[in-house]
Amino acid sequence: LPQVSLPAANYVPCTISGNTLYVSGQLPMREGKPQFIGKVGREFSLEEGQQCAQLCTLNILAHVKNALGGDLSRVKKLLRMGVFVNAPDDFTDHPKVANGASDFMVNLMGDAGKHARFAVGVSGLPFGVAVEVDATFEIAT
Repeated sequence: LPQVSLPAANYVPCTISGNTLYVSGQLPMREGKPQFIGKVGREFSLEEGQQCAQLCTLNILAHVKNALGGDLSRVKKLLRMGVFVNAPDDFTDHPKVANGASDFMVNLMGDAGKHARFAVGVSGLPFGVAVEVDATFEIAT
């Protein structure tokens, strides 16, 4: 997993309440630098958008591991993912971009990776990246 990145503003990357772990929106960061700068459907293909969503998901998992003291076995289920896709107004394949994150988690976790989700298009994201993903997990306490 990649190194965890520091928050870009006044928030924490993760918070735990009871048996629920909330992960703030993660960007496609690699070695502390934003990747995939631009819009899906303009600078990036659908497939590249899916790769971007997968990189965001790897960063989510890095934060989960960090929040759980390195013990990913405490993760019981992925409950929900939110996917924001930076795209032109006429782009309509946001759910297919989000599948880059969803398919990755289902392949990794099996049935425990099946989750509720939203995927929306936005006019811009921090640092101009193409995708941002957040997630909510059920964990063992």
